[in-house]
Amino acid sequence: MQNPFDDRVLALSGPARDYLPVTPNDGAPLEQVAVALYVEVGGRVRFVSEAGAERDVEAPDNGWILCGMRQVKATGTTASGLHALVVV
Repeated sequence: MQNPFDDRVLALSGPARDYLPVTPNDGAPLEQVAVALYVEVGGRVRFVSEAGAERDVEAPDNGWILCGMRQVKATGTTASGLHALVVV
C-alpha cells in the first residue's frame, strides 16, 4: 500500500498524523504537543498552551480547540471525549 505521508514534510497547516486520546491530568503533560484538540462532549477545557499560558475555553459538542497545547488540566475541565491532534 502506498503511504502519502512517507514523503510529506510535516506542517502545522496539514492533516494531523494521529489522534491521541486525552485524559486530563493536573500533573503530567500530553505525550506530544498537540496542534489542536477535538471535543466529543462539550464543556470547559482548561489547558496549558504551547506558549506556556494556562487557558480556559468553552467548547461545544463535537467541537475543536485550534491552539497548540502541552497539557490538559483535570481541575476545571468538564468536557469529555478529548483527542489531541499531533503531527509527529
